[in-house]
Amino acid sequence: MTAITVLDGGLGQELVRRSAKGPTALWSTRVMIDNPGLVETVHRDFFSAGATIATTNTYAILRDRLQMEDIEDQFEPLLAAALSEARAARAAHGSGRIAGAIGPLAATYRPDLHPPVAEAIPAYAEIATLIAPGCDLLICETVASLTHAEAILAGARAGGKPVWLSITVNDHDGTCLRSGEPVAEVLPLADNGGAAALLVNCSMPEAIADALPVLARGALPFGAYANGFTGIAPDFLKTAPTVDALSARQDLGPEAYATHVMGWIDAGATIVGGCCEVGPAHIAAITDRLRAAGHTRV
Repeated sequence: MTAITVLDGGLGQELVRRSAKGPTALWSTRVMIDNPGLVETVHRDFFSAGATIATTNTYAILRDRLQMEDIEDQFEPLLAAALSEARAARAAHGSGRIAGAIGPLAATYRPDLHPPVAEAIPAYAEIATLIAPGCDLLICETVASLTHAEAILAGARAGGKPVWLSITVNDHDGTCLRSGEPVAEVLPLADNGGAAALLVNCSMPEAIADALPVLARGALPFGAYANGFTGIAPDFLKTAPTVDALSARQDLGPEAYATHVMGWIDAGATIVGGCCEVGPAHIAAITDRLRAAGHTRV
């Protein structure tokens, strides 16, 4: 049948849940500081569930985020720690790839706050250069606008590894980015920017189903990994938000989520996984469904 790459699930939410501490503006970065070793454990659990890629806990390790907490001096040590825990989990599992995550500057879901392209490129390039040696590929996540896409692709190329571009779309119209710009306009940017794959992440699964036919018009491998939120609450669209402003859906258990994923595969997706609120049990359900359908995991 089809060779499918299985990403892991929502590392940040899983870390916050397991740490038994309230979420902070530093999100999964704070958990890594307070609970060394927990990141590796979660990576291991996702590998055991069937993931073939571990996404590093580097999404929120950005200078601008650390500056708010006056810990910018920990920028490079935190990146190194996140890579070390992912690599240790892969070594323990015996196989798999590592995707170095690069999150958005300024804030998630806030394309209005994203820096201009010329300012953003060197910031993204610095991260890419630091983490790429420990990764098999880089994954630019939750890209909410065309400006964001242009800048992060240009910056990530500095790492010298394949770059996967992952956009986030409007929860009520999956043919548009969070900025309101058409998803279709990402296709030439991805091609010209040297992307190796094009994904949709951190959006409702129903909206992803609308976005995938647009991605299918391009020449790149494509896929998706949804979040399990009821929607993006207004309180989250503010400075230094915490994830307790968001609510988890009650109708998106492992089997229900796997059904969405199999629909994406039917639409041509070859890279699937989960984002926030998607845990190891969801990845295990996807793995079971892939096996039953005769697909192979790569």
